[in-house]
Amino acid sequence: MQRSINAVLLGTFTLRFSTGLTGAMLLYYLAQLPDFGGPPVSGSVAGIMTAAYFAAELVLSPAFGVLSDRFGAHRLMQVGPIFGAVAVVVTALTTDLWLLGGTRWLEGMAAAASIPSILGYIAIVTSGDEGLRGRSVARFEAATIAGLGIGAVVAGPLFEVLGRGAFIVNAAIYLGSLAIYRYGVQAVPSDAASLEAAEARPISSGEVRPESFDLARYRRLLATSNVWLLAPTWIALNAVIGAWTTQSVFQLVRENPDPRFAGQLLLGGFEPTQVSIGLGVALVVFFAGIFVWGNLFRRYRRTTIIGVGIAGGLVMVGSIFGINHSADVSILIRIGLVVVALAGLFVLAGATPAALGMLADISETHPSDRGAIMGLYSVFLGLGQIIGSVASGAAADWLAVDGLLAASVALLVIALVPLRWLRGSEHLVGARAAAVPG
Repeated sequence: MQRSINAVLLGTFTLRFSTGLTGAMLLYYLAQLPDFGGPPVSGSVAGIMTAAYFAAELVLSPAFGVLSDRFGAHRLMQVGPIFGAVAVVVTALTTDLWLLGGTRWLEGMAAAASIPSILGYIAIVTSGDEGLRGRSVARFEAATIAGLGIGAVVAGPLFEVLGRGAFIVNAAIYLGSLAIYRYGVQAVPSDAASLEAAEARPISSGEVRPESFDLARYRRLLATSNVWLLAPTWIALNAVIGAWTTQSVFQLVRENPDPRFAGQLLLGGFEPTQVSIGLGVALVVFFAGIFVWGNLFRRYRRTTIIGVGIAGGLVMVGSIFGINHSADVSILIRIGLVVVALAGLFVLAGATPAALGMLADISETHPSDRGAIMGLYSVFLGLGQIIGSVASGAAADWLAVDGLLAASVALLVIALVPLRWLRGSEHLVGARAAAVPG
């Protein structure tokens, strides 16, 4: 199954690359829409277009997770790239704002259809293997972040060279994702046992499919599952990431910063190239943290990794606060603070794959509902991104970079509070370890 896992991760990268590519290219397209015969576009309309994608993924992921459980993870993961390819082709052919808004919703459906089935597939094939699960979920997180980030970077040059034709190129990339899922991923055999028997076992390595749609069953699952103990922590962690991927860049490059905050060293005055270099270094450190912590799933409990990650995040924020107010200190102290901040980021990086691993653990007791449970990944991601963007924006208006840091501390504390109760629900890890021979 390792070959299939590698194919799933490659498909995740190309799928997220396509969505990141369209997201950035659409902003360039909207800014130049009158040149293509369309109406002028305001900033608020551009914001609504961006939000439509995340709204679709947020709202529709649970539903597609249920469909994945009913029809099979391998089959459903192939649906998403088709939605994405249609969306970008229509984008290239129209300047109508309503149609463009519809394409954003359709492209959000691409992620909503594929991500729950991909994560459900990973949960199935890594059942009973702690090391493989740790590596797989960590690499899934890395593939997601790398795909979105690299897609956004490539968008500018590609749109500048090809114009609207760049969207057609992106359709070909979507179809490439479809080919990877279709021919590179092996379908998981269905569990021949009855639904009740499969759920009674501590490990179910086959795909258990309900015989019919049962929304009442899904509502009971959400009402009783331990997944909601994980929700506040994971949403808050995603909110921290969302805050820093949006507001930090704006604060670093903003022109004419508020004179009330003249003492903040990180407020304004940085060139985009400098910011890109800094983001590149941060991404390398973050990816390294994801891979290292993903290999430690056998050694440490999920909640231990999450707790240590939150502590690392607090250290990172404290160091950046020191850098922000280091105008009168020596360059050596400032360099030392940068090193400490990067070390904190490295530790923080382990929290998200650990949370995803815990969600996969929870799915072990609901083998017929893996897609529905894993579909909540997109819900937590979307809510976190929205909350982080809004909260950090308001805090930055209040205290500039210090406001962003204050919002980050608040979110990290929120993530830490439920960990005590979440730790008590980690009996699944012990049950699985006891059930696996050797």
